Amino acid sequence: MVGKAISFVAKSGTGKTTLLEKVIAELKGRGHKVGVIKHDAHHFDIDYPGKDSFRLTAAGADAMLISSPAKLALVRQQNASPPVEELLTTYFAEMDIILTEGFKRSGLPKIEVHRRERSATLLCRGDEYDPTLIAVASDEQLDLDVPLFDLNDATAIARFIEEQCGLQPAASNRREILR
Repeated sequence: MVGKAISFVAKSGTGKTTLLEKVIAELKGRGHKVGVIKHDAHHFDIDYPGKDSFRLTAAGADAMLISSPAKLALVRQQNASPPVEELLTTYFAEMDIILTEGFKRSGLPKIEVHRRERSATLLCRGDEYDPTLIAVASDEQLDLDVPLFDLNDATAIARFIEEQCGLQPAASNRREILR
């Protein structure tokens, strides 16, 4: 499962989410099932006062799942964030590719997003050398030991992710991509 997962990492405000939106759209257009895990170091809520799901959780439910024909959401109380590997195997088995945002300290292969105006140094090639770095997407030329992509070239980044995951565009989309 981990072989199908790649984490996008960067300093806050660098544009990880914006790049991920473009890469996800590109991978979906190439016929892949794409899962995403967003790491949040802070406390977050997806439930809101007044909603039945909020009321059930507030009543003490340790796990509350809401399901419809279009979506499924699970709210589970926990004392610590589970390892990303556990999330991958538990929730993403049917995905072709899983992209994560964050998880800087994980052992997942990483693509670092870099913006010159945000930082002069990289997270994975700065004070510490992270051997899991497989590429950098940047708005400036950098001398690196991994591939460097233009920050705005979601097509090239999507192709690189396919190669890393051992995938090709789905047969129904291959002709369109080769044009």
